[in-house]
Amino acid sequence: MSKQIQIDFLPVDSGEKSGDAIALRYGDFSDRSLYQVVVIDGGTKDSGNRLVEHIQKFYDTNHVDIVICTHPDSDHASGLRQVMNQCSVGELWIHKPWEHSEHIRDLFHDGRITDSSLSEKLQNAYTYAYELVQLAEDKNIDVREPFAGRESEDNVVMILGPSTDYYRELLPDFARSPKAKTILEKAFSSYDKAINWIQEAFDIETLSEDGETSAENRSSAVVMLRFAGKKYLFSGDAGIDSLQRVLDFAEEEFIDISFVDFFQIPHHGSKRNISPSILDSIKCTTAFVSASKDSPKHPAKKVTNALLRRGATVLKTGGKILGHHQNAPRSGWVTATTVPFYNQVEE
Repeated sequence: MSKQIQIDFLPVDSGEKSGDAIALRYGDFSDRSLYQVVVIDGGTKDSGNRLVEHIQKFYDTNHVDIVICTHPDSDHASGLRQVMNQCSVGELWIHKPWEHSEHIRDLFHDGRITDSSLSEKLQNAYTYAYELVQLAEDKNIDVREPFAGRESEDNVVMILGPSTDYYRELLPDFARSPKAKTILEKAFSSYDKAINWIQEAFDIETLSEDGETSAENRSSAVVMLRFAGKKYLFSGDAGIDSLQRVLDFAEEEFIDISFVDFFQIPHHGSKRNISPSILDSIKCTTAFVSASKDSPKHPAKKVTNALLRRGATVLKTGGKILGHHQNAPRSGWVTATTVPFYNQVEE
């Protein structure tokens, strides 16, 4: 049987904002019964529609075996409604924060919040995720939460993080959870300072170890594919702490991710989501990043430089579909332009 894989990153451009919409298939493409189709995040409604069209045109099917929502942010979850509505789906892998309320109620320090009221607030806060679950249940589609250790039936697709315990630790800090922000916090969160540029060289790295990202981002499901002797790692919007926990889990389970053939740069290449130590621990041949063509900061140049120093080829969507394949080229598609090394990077 032929061993083929195709991975496609569709552009998600909403002004300066980026998103993720990823489709892939693996197996023997000569017959639909011999390959699996997986969708990881769906971006916006428009990119969700393009995902459906892409799967129908290039994968020659209208069935998706597994739909994975890495986390409930709208730039990842919204477009999956189009996939769920227009395709037949085998399984939906998605976190359901409203079902964890009994485990986290006391962490909110709000005596007025009951399990039921907290559950309702989280459902309302994460409308897209809740709607996806309702769609799946209406269609009798299996819904499974993507916690560390979950695997597909063929053992090709595996979740490396987060663990259930870590996810529950993060829930009280979700920005849209029932926890008020102070005026000062709101002011800082909306403050967009001007970009300052600093010098870098191939032997000088300015990417730091102390980047911080939101609890929602840190809750992202990190997905690994192991197929035909190769490893493919999809990180959603995971942060430094969550990726370190992925490394710890992999070591505990005797899974070697010190080198992967393909790596999705987390959170559209943000400098707050990756560090030199993580990149030293997870080296790769090829790195893809979903980034809007109009984004001034995604991907961060100090992040792409760090990957280039470690021998990776880096590519970004920037308004175009990115495709990666093994034994399955497409006629008429051209080689993508790689991201160069930059001598000036954002501070």
